[in-house]
Amino acid sequence: MARSAAAMLTPPGRTPDRVILLHGLWMVGLTMRRFARGLRAAGFEPEIVGYDSIAGGPSPAVERLHAALRDGGPAHVVGHSLGGLVAVRELAEHPDAPVGRVVCLGTPLCGSRAAARLAEVPLSGLYFGRSAEILLDGCATWPAGFEVGMIAGCVPRGLGALVAGFTEPHDGTVAVSETRAPGLADHVVVEASHSGLLLSAEAIGQAAAFLRAGRFLDGGAAGVAV
Repeated sequence: MARSAAAMLTPPGRTPDRVILLHGLWMVGLTMRRFARGLRAAGFEPEIVGYDSIAGGPSPAVERLHAALRDGGPAHVVGHSLGGLVAVRELAEHPDAPVGRVVCLGTPLCGSRAAARLAEVPLSGLYFGRSAEILLDGCATWPAGFEVGMIAGCVPRGLGALVAGFTEPHDGTVAVSETRAPGLADHVVVEASHSGLLLSAEAIGQAAAFLRAGRFLDGGAAGVAV
């Protein structure tokens, strides 16, 4: 397997300790603090990068992420929902980015059915802002050499489910099938809703496991104290 840019900038046998966290749609950096605290307890050095998900959209968010990588050095990236799409877009637009591994949390890499249904409603553009296109289309491909892992939720609690009319496992906003991009290095489903992924000790533990080794833990026994 080809090595990522971060691997080439990091001594053999080591991966970056630094982790950049990206929030989702209609959220702010504060929503990532619990996850950051859990990763710090697991031995990482988390850094939250905020962005305007509505008026700004994915392009300025990618620019902010790229600047953080350029100025701060190699890092893993953890992105919740839209934040995961921003992370993967960074890989696609900057294949030389010093990114170690990427963990997506409930990210609709294959496109969001809930977003597609809402897009049919008048004035829905006010809800999605400039992030509408990437939520509808997803971002299911990225350059070879980057390891991307997905943590999906399966607790069906959220208004998005009423809009999308899911008949399959989902987290209340995103269907598990919408998170299964073919290029993923690994995929795991945890007992959490879409927003609950940010509070789940199991999700935090699984993220830490993937950042260390590029694989999730079997059996879901991945909780960490936060």
